Amino acid sequence: MDNHVHLLLTPSTAGAVAKMMQRLGRNYVALFNGRHGRTGTLWEGRYKACLVDSEDYVLRCYRYIELNPVRARMTDDPATHRWSSCAANLGQRPQSGLQPHPCWLALGTDAEKRALAYRILLDEALDETTLTEIRDYLRQQRALGTTPLARWSRQKPGASRAPGPPIDRRNPQTMKSNPISEPDPVIAGSEWIARSARAKRGTPL
Repeated sequence: MDNHVHLLLTPSTAGAVAKMMQRLGRNYVALFNGRHGRTGTLWEGRYKACLVDSEDYVLRCYRYIELNPVRARMTDDPATHRWSSCAANLGQRPQSGLQPHPCWLALGTDAEKRALAYRILLDEALDETTLTEIRDYLRQQRALGTTPLARWSRQKPGASRAPGPPIDRRNPQTMKSNPISEPDPVIAGSEWIARSARAKRGTPL
C-alpha cells in the first residue's frame, strides 16, 4: 500500500518475526531518508502482528493481503499491483523469492492448477465479517483461527487458561488434555500476518 505493508510470514525460530521487522524497519528508514534527504523516524508506531493459527485462515490472509489494493481502488486486478506478491502466486513472476506455503501448494498438483485455483479464490471478495475479523485481530495482536490456541487468545483479559480439570504438571496425560494451558505467544513454524506501522502523514512509501 502507499503508507504501510502487510507480510504473511512463517518464522523458523521463536522471536524471528520481531527481529525481522525491527531490522526491516531500521534499514528501510535509513534508505528512505538517504534517498529523500530527510532525517528522523518514518513510522507512527510499532508494527502489529497476529498468529494465524489454522490452515483455513492462511488462505484467507493470502486473499486479504493481495486484494487490499483492489479494496483501496488502486487497481482492478491485484496481479498488476507493482508491490504485491499476487503476480508471483499466480505464476506471472517466477523469480520472486517467495516461499510458497503448504496450504497454497495444496491448491493443485502443479503450478498451472494452483494458479487457476488461486485466481478463482481471488475473484471471490472476502465478506465483511472476515475483513473485520482479520483487522481486529491484527490490531489486538491475538491468534486468528479456530484451534485451541486461537480460542484461548479470545478469552477475556486475565484468563489464565481454558476451563478444565486442574493441571498436574507431573502427569503427561493431564498436560495433554489441557494443550492450551501455557500457550507460547511466539511459536516456531506458525504463520504470522504482520503489518508495519503506518508511515507518518505526508510521507508515502
